[in-house]
Formats: sequence, structure tokens, C-alpha cells
Amino acid sequence: MAEINRENKDRLFRFIFGSEENKAWTLSLYNAVNGSSYENPDDIIITTIEDALYMGMKDDNAFLIYDTINLYEQQSTYNPNLPLRYLIYAGMVYSGLIESGKWKINLYSSKIQKLPVPKCVCFYNGTANKDDEVLELSAAFPEGAESDISVRVHMLNINYGRNMELLRACAPLHDYSFLIDRIRFHQKEGMEIGDAVDLAVDELSNDSVIKPFILKNRAEVKRMC
Repeated sequence: MAEINRENKDRLFRFIFGSEENKAWTLSLYNAVNGSSYENPDDIIITTIEDALYMGMKDDNAFLIYDTINLYEQQSTYNPNLPLRYLIYAGMVYSGLIESGKWKINLYSSKIQKLPVPKCVCFYNGTANKDDEVLELSAAFPEGAESDISVRVHMLNINYGRNMELLRACAPLHDYSFLIDRIRFHQKEGMEIGDAVDLAVDELSNDSVIKPFILKNRAEVKRMC
């Protein structure tokens, strides 16, 4: 029995939450994670650096609607090295912001240059039983060593049945979690992956916010799985 492709399942998460077409879902995810209630998805700028998402400026005076860079990833396997990866991502995003002119600062100014605050979140839906966890870069250094750089990544378990308050707060995330759970269930019952995906998609409720998008892109979703 073919197992659901882990790397491509991560791509499926980005397919749902990381596109210009679905920025409203990205904003819903942001609101659910942060307990906020922002309503304008056009204030989201999606980077082309891997799967990092960040919220953008409203004007060229650096007046922010959102003052955070949100680095989001979905992981199907537990990875304690995420803080190092996020350190690299954050540097790339800051560099991109500055070089593109989207964030106007002078790196050589004698005055402090204000930056958006980086927020690092990993959405975990692997099969290993993992609780929510804060992963820290300091764990990779020799014991007792004092580092001048600190990175924290908040890992949230989004398997169906876990963190239900978060899932209920973001309908697209709830539906994605349900979809993956049903694909796995049907695979365990001996169903081939393609048939498992088809049946799981059909099992999404008719009022599912992502179902029309998934149906429209059913062939691509099946390739991702």
C-alpha cells in the first residue's frame, strides 16, 4: 500500500494556505493562531521564499497594519532542527524586504531601525504522538554555552482531534486536518492512495470552505498525495 507522500502533503498545506487565490484562508489561519480578528486579506504579502508568510505594510511610511513577520510551515515529521531553518528563513525574508524596497530602512543609520517582529509557527500533523512544543535554537548548542542569537519555534499539533479550539477558529485548517485524517483512515483500511483521496474529499461536508477548491483542483491534490 502506497503511503501518503509526506513532502507533497506539506505542499498541499502550502497549496491551500500559501497562494494569492486563498489569502483569506491565510488570514483566517493568522487570526486563529494569534487570537486576532483582522478582516482584509489584501494586507497579506506572500513571499516566494520557501513557504514563509509575512504580513505587509500599508504605505511607504512604514506604517504597519500588522507588525509581524509570520513564518509558517507544516511538517509531517518531527524536526528538532526547525529553529535553525527558521533562523535562515527569517534572514532571507528580512533581506528580501529590504532589497525589494517593501521595507525602507537604512542599515547604516546611526538611529535604530524598526523591524517587524518575527513569529515562527510549525503546524505538525505527523503520525507520531507529539504534544505542542516550543523548540529553541539553544538546544543545539553545547550544554551551558551562552549564545548571542535566540530562536523559538512554536510547534502546534493540528492532527484531527488535537487543538480543536484552534481548528474551530480556522475553518480551512479544520477541513484540511479532517481531510488528511480521512485519507489516513482509508489507507489503513487497505484502500489505494488515489481512492483514499477521492473518498476523503467526498466526505468533506457540503459546507466545507475548502471543498470547492479541492474539487476544482482534485487531480493536482491527488498528485500531491
